[in-house]
Amino acid sequence: MVGSRALTLTLRLQGVDIRLDAGQCTIIPVGTHAFIHLIDVPLDAALPCDVLIEYDLLITDRNGIHSGILEWAPHLLYGEAHCPNFVLRSRIDQLLHGSCRKPHHPAADGLLCVDRLLESEPEACKRPTLLMMSGDQVYADDVAGPMLRAIHALIERLGLFDERLDGAVVSDSAKLYEHPASYYHRADLLPALESNETLRERFFGGARKPIFTSSSADNHLVTFAEVMAMYLLVWSPTSWTLIAPQPPALTPERRKRYALEQTRIEEFKKGLGGVGRAMAHLPCLMIFDDHDITDDWNLSAQWEETAYGHPFSKRIIGNALLAYMLCQGWGNNPDAFGGMLERTRLLSASGQDRYLDSDIQDSLIDELLSFQKWHYVLPTRPALVVLDTRTRRWRSEMTLRQPSGLLDWEALSELQQELLDHPSAIIVSPAPIFGVKLIESVQRVFSWCGYPLLVDAENWMAHRGAAQVILNIFQHSRTPGNYVVLSGDVHYSFVYEVLIRHRKAGPRIWQITSSGIKNEFPPALLEWFDRLNRWLYSPRSPLNWLTKRRRMRIVPHVPEHAEAGERLWNSAGIGQVFFNEKGQPQDIYQHNADGSPKTRMVAPEISEAVE
Repeated sequence: MVGSRALTLTLRLQGVDIRLDAGQCTIIPVGTHAFIHLIDVPLDAALPCDVLIEYDLLITDRNGIHSGILEWAPHLLYGEAHCPNFVLRSRIDQLLHGSCRKPHHPAADGLLCVDRLLESEPEACKRPTLLMMSGDQVYADDVAGPMLRAIHALIERLGLFDERLDGAVVSDSAKLYEHPASYYHRADLLPALESNETLRERFFGGARKPIFTSSSADNHLVTFAEVMAMYLLVWSPTSWTLIAPQPPALTPERRKRYALEQTRIEEFKKGLGGVGRAMAHLPCLMIFDDHDITDDWNLSAQWEETAYGHPFSKRIIGNALLAYMLCQGWGNNPDAFGGMLERTRLLSASGQDRYLDSDIQDSLIDELLSFQKWHYVLPTRPALVVLDTRTRRWRSEMTLRQPSGLLDWEALSELQQELLDHPSAIIVSPAPIFGVKLIESVQRVFSWCGYPLLVDAENWMAHRGAAQVILNIFQHSRTPGNYVVLSGDVHYSFVYEVLIRHRKAGPRIWQITSSGIKNEFPPALLEWFDRLNRWLYSPRSPLNWLTKRRRMRIVPHVPEHAEAGERLWNSAGIGQVFFNEKGQPQDIYQHNADGSPKTRMVAPEISEAVE
């Protein structure tokens, strides 16, 4: 929660008022009129399961008058309710999941599917257990011009702290916001030196990605204030009421682009009330992927050397990671971030003159970049294991420019220990562990040619060591009999059931991918990839024996609305999975953001349609 001042808060939980003191509410100022309130209240007794639990958050003004959510955020309530509610489920019998929410994509916002679902189903026993967002909740590296203009207006309105910049053509954030390159030309902020060309190309996206997506870093966020303002604008309708941004001076071509983006941002804004309402009624968990920080984040050892070896790009990455910690990561596991919060408060205290202390900021960024507790595990039934596939990478032993493995040996060993002796488990991997073979093959070819950045060559099979270890984990005798892998990232949705060949008692694995919440793959291109993948990797194709998964049988589920046997579903929305008592997926749906009926992923007979 963010307020324009440090607030006096009281949590009302099941009719009991708990006044929040410094031990239960950590307040971190990020500007003159912007105070983050991180609320973590330990309870003497566990809350009941499978029943509605009402709560309210009371703000006490200077006159001692209390105002509840009905007064200060009525858009968070359904119908005639006076306060929000939530349900703690005794087991995960269903959940919602998705990834990739880009505000200026023309698709509708898939999180509004969650709002419609909760509004139509008030019964506690029929609520989803949780909403899992598996990456790219914000796009710090791909920002619309109107959104960036709104960010700057909100920075000014709230007095978000400035910072000094090293290694750029501007000396501080105030000069950055006024610079001619601030809109659509941010790669020009690097000095025109030969030593910066590699950074300009790899970090600011000088090379386009025509194979899969048109990545644009024209408006890449730079400062901590910019990223914080972005979070406020993508989650809260209230922030938009504080500003009235006007277009900057642009060329005729840029004005046309700005106008198109403006129409999309206006549509995005209309749904923010419903998004906030859904999140106020449902436990929400998150994990980062690359766009939360920057495109292709930690793709390879060479990328890391380039990005972290320059003070400007290192600051950009660190600022995004700091904002992620405050706005996403902390809520997943507050106990893991105690020390980090103290150092963040030290940084915010240095901003009394409106400028953050550069030495303190750089020191905090160094600690964030070496932090090892972004991943987390929930002791639910089934166990929920959420992977950090971005900061604990297995660097290629062959060449620095080859893609790194998504987890290193130590992280994979820890994953196996977490899974031992569980009868079932849900693993959240931002990138699919079992992806589309053809697309992975295209990525591998570009990596061999030395161009992994051109095609987002990040998949579990791209690194031999990481691929072998993760596949061996699935085949270990003491790891669960039922795995469900939830993923996003790819901007299309699909379901594979994976079986171990020649093992009757082997584990059953489901790869369930839902992407994106507000993003889609180019339709014509995906149609061809889908068709070619079915031809080239049909059940009897010898190409299957050239893949690392040759000891596994892949059984694709078919979207029920598919017109010509497609296995890949291309529609923004949110995924929903129902589980039986064994932790196996019983029904799998993709709710479509465009308002069309939900799409069921239909499982064929095991003997059919095996890749």
